[in-house]
Amino acid sequence: MTLASARPNRRAPITTDVQVLPDTQNVPSTHDPLNHQDVPAQAGPARQDTTAATARTRRRTLLLVIVLGVLSAIGPLATDLYLPALPQIASDLGTSEASVKLTLTSVMAGLALGQLVIGPLSDRWGRRAPLLVGIGVFTATTLAIATVGSVEMFSLLRFGQGLSAAAGLVISRAIVRDVFDGDAAATFFSRLVLLSGLAPMLGPILGGQLLFFGPWQLLFAVLGATGLATFALVLFGLPESLPPEQRERVSPRAQLRVFGRLLRDVRFTAPTLTLALSFGMSFTYISTFSFVANSRFGASAQEFSLVFAVTTLGMIIGNQLNAYLIRRVEIHRRLFLGLAGSIASVTALAALGASGGASLATVTAALFVMMVFTGLVSPNATALALDGQPPKVAGSGSALLGTLQFGIGSGLASTAGLTGPVSLASMTTVMLATAVAAAVVFTAFAVRTRHTALAAA
Repeated sequence: MTLASARPNRRAPITTDVQVLPDTQNVPSTHDPLNHQDVPAQAGPARQDTTAATARTRRRTLLLVIVLGVLSAIGPLATDLYLPALPQIASDLGTSEASVKLTLTSVMAGLALGQLVIGPLSDRWGRRAPLLVGIGVFTATTLAIATVGSVEMFSLLRFGQGLSAAAGLVISRAIVRDVFDGDAAATFFSRLVLLSGLAPMLGPILGGQLLFFGPWQLLFAVLGATGLATFALVLFGLPESLPPEQRERVSPRAQLRVFGRLLRDVRFTAPTLTLALSFGMSFTYISTFSFVANSRFGASAQEFSLVFAVTTLGMIIGNQLNAYLIRRVEIHRRLFLGLAGSIASVTALAALGASGGASLATVTAALFVMMVFTGLVSPNATALALDGQPPKVAGSGSALLGTLQFGIGSGLASTAGLTGPVSLASMTTVMLATAVAAAVVFTAFAVRTRHTALAAA
């Protein structure tokens, strides 16, 4: 059984096993993404059967949201679960804060490169096989991390962990592109981020609480068990979404041409660069705030995990706000609102630090507002970047998007500690610079394509 597309003009005709009576051919229908058919709304004797079919469609769609949400959460969970333990890991491995912080950069580099490799493989071999291999390797490398005794091996395995976790990120996006278009895709991405957003919210909380019961190695044992559970979920709960006749078998040289075409398409590059710069802003906070909270405010691992949970809740609220606005506000306007709000909140955060009025509570409040607006950026930028691409290169487009997002974002975030120990000032400087750059890129794109009121003003 394969997933079906909701775009009959681009894909094979959609069939249905429900007979349509002559006087009901123009009634509305509900698309079933897991059963390769449209379910028409009927009157008369068939109405009860159609109602049941619609209910099954909704359950299958909910299952798709849950499975893809778990897949897209694997990478963020691997990134964030150990954040409360960073100072402990530095002490245990006898290394510096900067060296331990580089292990975070390692996993992000793996996530970036892995998407570039796995995305095209999923276009050629389908979604399920590369996904299962990726999750299997992720589980093995995660369990191996719990046995390391040096920061060098820790970083190497973290790179492998990110490389394999990329399968969940890139393929989950490609599956959404297989099934949905336009605002429907943006709506689904918002639902997806709601579930995947639970990982960075619960990750530091879970990590902080697990440190009560054991050393940092326990965190990776739990993460490895999560990988095993995810493997089973995909094996038994996720059908193939890309039928063999729609797969793209290309040589490495042809694949490079596909990437080149994507990079020359401003409809792809502008939203992708906007997303990458916005991600650089939020990842600067993610990768540095544990040290800032500890050195500036004396926060414990548990207190930091609570701060992180509050700010991630802001991102989830932003995503749900985006879902509410989809039918009311045009997509470019939604994205611009998110970027403008991000700049305003980071400016307030920088002002708090410069004025000496920063406390853990006030900084948390400013970061919470920032993450609300960030929640408006990600689903809309992703939908804009992928919507103009044909289904046969959805995996490649998703891969390049993820590579640029994590590569550029994590690279910019690493500059916060280049001049010395991480501080609130260095953190907010990088965050503000990336937020402004994202807004500049998107504004130039909006003016050029004449899609927003800003262009017409």
